Amino acid sequence: MMEANLRLRPAVLADQQQIADLILFQQQVHRHLDWRTPLEWLGCQPYLVLEKDGCIAAALACPPDPPAISWIRLFVFDSNLSDPSAWPPLWHAARRELASQQATKVAAITTQPWFESILTSNGFVSSQSIVMLEWNRQTLKPWPVPAGITLRPMTASDLPCVADVDAASFEPLWQNSLPALSKAFSQALYASVAENESGFVGYQLSTGNPLGAHLARLAVRPEAQGRGIASALIGDLMHQACRAENLSRITVNTQSDNASSLGLYGKMGFRKTGEQYPVYIYQAEV
Repeated sequence: MMEANLRLRPAVLADQQQIADLILFQQQVHRHLDWRTPLEWLGCQPYLVLEKDGCIAAALACPPDPPAISWIRLFVFDSNLSDPSAWPPLWHAARRELASQQATKVAAITTQPWFESILTSNGFVSSQSIVMLEWNRQTLKPWPVPAGITLRPMTASDLPCVADVDAASFEPLWQNSLPALSKAFSQALYASVAENESGFVGYQLSTGNPLGAHLARLAVRPEAQGRGIASALIGDLMHQACRAENLSRITVNTQSDNASSLGLYGKMGFRKTGEQYPVYIYQAEV
């Protein structure tokens, strides 16, 4: 039961500063590894807040994107508000809203034990983990481009076709929508596409960080896989990194149960860092 002095309501744009303060000053904050910041999701629902004595004391954001798939983008609560008081009313209201939008799966990548405890107590099941790998430039070797394939830098006009490749290459949980890919492209350090006479068959999109580059997205159409296209895209990225003096390594993450991806990165000189983060899934009733 919600505490008597708590008020639940949808977040609005005017809440931006209060939510930002919660994220900045509170210890118990879950933020999704996302192209958009939690504040950029304001205006999308479900994005809910709890007010205590007129001030925002907790927030939960999990708008679907792509449709039917909802990642928990933000959960934060004031240290003076116990988590049993914060999570249940927010989650109950969020589930109602997600049901109205026909979103059937809710997911979260966890980095903190306190949030794992909340999820497991509320019907979320651990399905796999995200594992981190890295490549150091001293292991560079040539990776040829397959016959009939052309690699070139990605442009903004390519994004609808890139979204088609993405949708064909991943199951719904891991797909990126066109708006998400557009946001990712705006933050890219280096992005490239692979095409043949029929059109786009693959792409990679990488971002920069203080230690080097991060291969944030790699996709090849299923019918074009096994031909060395993914290796060529990564190899091209490696050569781009080696041309830049400040890029000493490339990192990437993938699912712990994705044997083909792990095999590809291992073949190309990537090694596990030891970091891994569980993925929790809540399957809504239909």
